[in-house]
Amino acid sequence: MELFFLIVLMLIMATALGSGYPVAFALPGSAIITILLAAISGYLFSGDTDAFFHSGGPSEWMSAGVINLRGIYWEVERDTLIAIPLFIFMGIMLQRSKIAEDLLVTMAQLFGPVPGGLGISVVFVGALLAATTGIVGATVVAMGMISLPAMLRNNYSPSLATGTIAASGTLGQIIPPSIVLIILADQLASATDQAGTARKALYKEATGELQMPSVFDVGSTSAGEMFLGAFIPGLLLVGIYMVYILVYAILKPSAAPAVPYEGKYDSQFLRQVMLTLIPPLALIFLVLGSIITGVATVNQAGAIGAAGALVMAGYRLVDKDRLTYVPALLTISGLVIIGFALSNFNMNIKAAESASDLMGLRIGVFGTALMVSGIVWSGLRVMRIEGTLDGVMMETAKTTALVFIILLGAAMLTAAFRAFGGEELVREFLITLPGGFWTQFIIVMAVIFVLGFFLDFIEIAVVVVPIVAPILLADPEANITAVWLGVMIGLNIQTSFLTPPFGFALFYLRGVAPAVVKTVQMYKGVIAFISLQLLALTIVGVYPQLVNYLPNRSSFLSDSAPPPRNPKLQFCLDQFVMEKVAQDGGATIAAIEAAKNINLDGLPKDFGKLLKSSTSKAEMSLAQLSDISIRVDAVAQAEPAYRPLLKEVRSLEKKIRHIREQEEELTTILKRITDPAQNNRREELEVEIAVLEGQISELQSEIPLEWKDAHDTFKALTDAETKARNEYRRAGDQSYEAIQELQQIVAASDSFIAMETDLKALRQVLETQDFPIAEDAAKEMERTFREIAGADNVKKALGDAKKALGKRNLDREAALADFDKAVKLYEEQLIWRSSVNQQIGAEVATYETALQTTIGSRVQSKLSKEQALYLASCTAVHKDLSLNF
Repeated sequence: MELFFLIVLMLIMATALGSGYPVAFALPGSAIITILLAAISGYLFSGDTDAFFHSGGPSEWMSAGVINLRGIYWEVERDTLIAIPLFIFMGIMLQRSKIAEDLLVTMAQLFGPVPGGLGISVVFVGALLAATTGIVGATVVAMGMISLPAMLRNNYSPSLATGTIAASGTLGQIIPPSIVLIILADQLASATDQAGTARKALYKEATGELQMPSVFDVGSTSAGEMFLGAFIPGLLLVGIYMVYILVYAILKPSAAPAVPYEGKYDSQFLRQVMLTLIPPLALIFLVLGSIITGVATVNQAGAIGAAGALVMAGYRLVDKDRLTYVPALLTISGLVIIGFALSNFNMNIKAAESASDLMGLRIGVFGTALMVSGIVWSGLRVMRIEGTLDGVMMETAKTTALVFIILLGAAMLTAAFRAFGGEELVREFLITLPGGFWTQFIIVMAVIFVLGFFLDFIEIAVVVVPIVAPILLADPEANITAVWLGVMIGLNIQTSFLTPPFGFALFYLRGVAPAVVKTVQMYKGVIAFISLQLLALTIVGVYPQLVNYLPNRSSFLSDSAPPPRNPKLQFCLDQFVMEKVAQDGGATIAAIEAAKNINLDGLPKDFGKLLKSSTSKAEMSLAQLSDISIRVDAVAQAEPAYRPLLKEVRSLEKKIRHIREQEEELTTILKRITDPAQNNRREELEVEIAVLEGQISELQSEIPLEWKDAHDTFKALTDAETKARNEYRRAGDQSYEAIQELQQIVAASDSFIAMETDLKALRQVLETQDFPIAEDAAKEMERTFREIAGADNVKKALGDAKKALGKRNLDREAALADFDKAVKLYEEQLIWRSSVNQQIGAEVATYETALQTTIGSRVQSKLSKEQALYLASCTAVHKDLSLNF
């Protein structure tokens, strides 16, 4: 019966949406009605309201829906959606400021003389508007009203013209900042948690180990990562559109002729182009640049974009006079002054001490005042001009409310879908498909593509993604990233605006297109661009680096970058060191040999121990690097024979788990039957359970006899590789830590020598001052020597002197004896400290530098730029983990 009510749920939802009932009410309404129907039917036919639910009962699933609703608004950590109203405000304000009109006219004049130039200009403007306004309807309408008549007047093919405008208008769905990407990031953040739990369960079942290594965890995503991930695919799509139009125009000039510019390409035209292009490009740089560089979060970038759009509208909507650009110039001046203050002064108000710090704060306050004045002035202008600000605020509120109420409705629908076992059905369907992950992925993408013919992007994102994303993300074979999956779905969803009969871009364009353009021509025109979108989807699917590289690069180069010891970085960091050592022409080996010959005459024995420990561990580490290569080759050679057997056995085990779950469900139902009148039903269940047990036995017998030996042999190979990697890492760490300790002692010698006068002056304080004062002086001196590497014995003696002066002892003679001991130890060190820098300082520093970027990489506090760029590229590739499961 669960399946019956699941079908009822889908039918009610489809009927409501098909009849034009508001989506915001169709989604939660269908969920509530179906749950109530199931509860009433269960009560009437079996006396139990829970009878027709997959698990739980109506009250639980109603409350689950409410919890989902609360999760959108009340979870403090879930702040991704705050950016939505900010970017909506930014887009609507820019649309009202008529930036689209200026761009279209100017770019048409610039690109017109090129074959297909008008079409290319439409794509270019569409990309700029996508990165600023991101509003599909407004963009398509603006381009349809301005560019379409011009293209038709210059004998452009109606199909090409309408297809270009409709496709370019939808770029706002994939080029950041995009509302779709924000919603997808929010949905995928929850999906990664579920996927992580599923992968841990799979690891436990496959290996029998309770704890899964953290390196196998499913990584989450954020709106900022989604923006970065979608940036290159968005540009790729723009480039594909432009190349298509150019090639089409060259092959068929009559369909997209060049349009000569009647004016002159002089300084006046250049000024017009600059005034048109620079403001939106500057806004794009501020919004996306602040996210890419890590200066601002997505929410903060949204606020920057909203303020920037207000300033642009402030000079664009007024009549031109001498004060037209003053608010914008005030804002820009304020930003420049703030940037100057941040670059040259310590702007932490709590840590401000010097006159220079206070001067920096004053400059920052002045710059902030200028910027706020410019924004407020622009806001007052926009508010007074035909009530533009009121209209924009009202539209922002309406659109935001629409998005959020759909999210809330989808949360209710998802709860109902799970209540009737829908999620389990989808999971079992996808998991049991032959062909593994890529079969599952292609089917999911095909379903999303088909749904795009009938549903809006928000509905697809909030209804489909929570169901299928955890299944796809949990698969260890593909080991895809959440950001790549989000961008792939985003690219796919984008086609929903173009696919007839319900493509919204087609509706918008039909409303402003002249009657001479037939609807069939529009449908014909978008088919080519839908194909181009699918081509872009395929390219991004085959090359995930196009998505993953920028987020990784931004993360690894930021101040909050993961440290080199991060478990997820170890494989790629090993590869970096292997390549570095292989390409350095023997420099690392030469540095180790040179370190062995460092002259330590006259220096403490500990120096020799540290240096010997470092060089021996360094040689061991390099030997283990070679061993890693051997172990990797052994695993690679065994993999072709082992992988098919692994897939066969894991497939059988998957079927066995599925049957066991069915058996457990039937067993649970059987235990609940206590009425003798239901003995027939009991017997039926016992027969079904016996059949399932027989199926399990049959499947277990199909497991190849050689499986255990093959598995044990291959596991031995992977364990050997893991052991070699761990031994290499341990030896490398110990090698660098030893030479680092030696280098710190050598480098601290000047500081040690400089303490001679202060140390000897302490004796008079200890002899003459009161105990509390003398104790504080000894404590301060102890603290100073604690900071000097290699002075531990002096520090300890001073610590003993401090204790002797404490309230419990008050023993001045013991304190002076301990102090004399400290002075003696100091003078013993002073003998070699005075010459150690000249004797071995340069050689030790050279050796440390050689290890720092190679086998000592893991011990560093942060990645070098070279390492960060290498790791960004290496981790951008999806690494197959299935051999570990």
